[in-house]
Amino acid sequence: MEEHPAFPRRPSPGTPGPDGTGPALDRRAELSEFLRTRRARLKPGDVGLADFGRRRRVPGLRREELAQLAGVSVAYYTRLEQGNGQNVSAEVLDAIARALRLSDAEHAHLTHLAKPRQHKKKRSARPQQVRGELRHLLDAMDGVPAYVVGRRSDILVWNRMAAALFGDWALLPQQERNWARLVFMRPEYRELFVDWEQKASDIVSYLRMDAGCHPDDPRLATLVGELSVKSEEFRRLWATHDVKEKSHGVKRMQHPLVGALSLSFETFRPADDGEQSVVTYHAEPGSPSAEALRLLASWGTDATRAGTATAPGPAEDPSRDAGHRAGPSAPGRP
Repeated sequence: MEEHPAFPRRPSPGTPGPDGTGPALDRRAELSEFLRTRRARLKPGDVGLADFGRRRRVPGLRREELAQLAGVSVAYYTRLEQGNGQNVSAEVLDAIARALRLSDAEHAHLTHLAKPRQHKKKRSARPQQVRGELRHLLDAMDGVPAYVVGRRSDILVWNRMAAALFGDWALLPQQERNWARLVFMRPEYRELFVDWEQKASDIVSYLRMDAGCHPDDPRLATLVGELSVKSEEFRRLWATHDVKEKSHGVKRMQHPLVGALSLSFETFRPADDGEQSVVTYHAEPGSPSAEALRLLASWGTDATRAGTATAPGPAEDPSRDAGHRAGPSAPGRP
């Protein structure tokens, strides 16, 4: 198998397990590469150091410069950047995070990599379940596309409007209901998102956060390994080691049935499960995008076949797919 950045500095990704999953990600290599890439993006002038114009053999700050800024010895920082963070204190990590100008998400990622929690391996193997009340809430959000996403960017449940906007995920095998697979492996999603590159970068950044929280998750390693082999764009973005928390913003789309859409999205975390996120999309009242969403809602399940020669069929039975909701599948048809 071709070597890829999911398993840096390792000669082989190993042999998949009996359930088809691959080996866990190498946490020490992840820590090493993350610190190296964060250091490489800083110039001396960015952190108030003098640059005498001498040619630098490596991009960004030198290790000794970073150690000086963080107030630690060069030998200590070198061991940490080599992946040895077993005995590092929270105070030292805070100092290094400040020296590297890390964002809150990057700071959290650094902490997860350097001081992993011992129970993470067990938790990462637990099946992802969505509470019935949360499913009912999504169904009640009439006119608002909404879904729940879990670990590894898995799409767990969604409502009818999400199916109208993004496609009927119920028609896909469960393994394929994953944002990373959809964005990098299905060309219809490249056409759906106007700024596909930003969407792709966001997805990879979310996966990086997951990798820091669950370095022993073999299913995540399998996903990263597969996408690294099959997608050059994923490989490139994964190698940046950028991380980001799901938040809020605006997404522009070109829907095959209703045309241009500009939708604001919000992300909420259920109080009882920090590994799941509820994501909602809405349009500015009275805008063309709001009218487009209203049109999608009025079409209902017939929107699945709008503009095709296939005759409309019966609506999908919601009970068929363990609580997942069916709906139009224009952008995500298999």
